[in-house]
Order: sequence, then C-alpha cells, then structure tokens
Amino acid sequence: MVKIRLTRLGSHKKPFYRLIVSDSRARRDGPFIEILGTYDPTKEPSEIKIDVDKARLWLQKGAQPTETAYRLMQKAGL
Repeated sequence: MVKIRLTRLGSHKKPFYRLIVSDSRARRDGPFIEILGTYDPTKEPSEIKIDVDKARLWLQKGAQPTETAYRLMQKAGL
C-alpha cells in the first residue's frame, strides 16, 4: 500500500518536514517515491507548501494519507 506521510528533517529541536509518497512498509525517514511538498512548523504562522496537482494525482491512484498529512492537505486547499 502507498501512503502519503511526513518525513522529518532539520536539526535538534528545529523540525522541518517533507510531505512524501512512500510504501507503507518503509521506515519514516527511509526511501520514498516522490516529494509532494514541505511543512515548516517553526515559522509563525506555520508554512505549508504542497504541489496540489501531484497530491491529487496520488490520491486518485489510491494513496492513503496519514491523519497529519490529511490535515495539512486540507489547510493547503486540497
């Protein structure tokens, strides 16, 4: 199964996330299929950049977003 989820980047206490498409069996920071966007919670207000066309394409193909990814996509207007 293919999932849309977050992978963590950034240094200690300064998180930065990528919204990615990956196999559900892959580890959190492991291999991925495609990058859909980024999420920076450290900025005020938090910065969300998502390629809506790519995300729609993957959702049509049957990719299942995690709860957090789903909320971020809603905020981005998907």
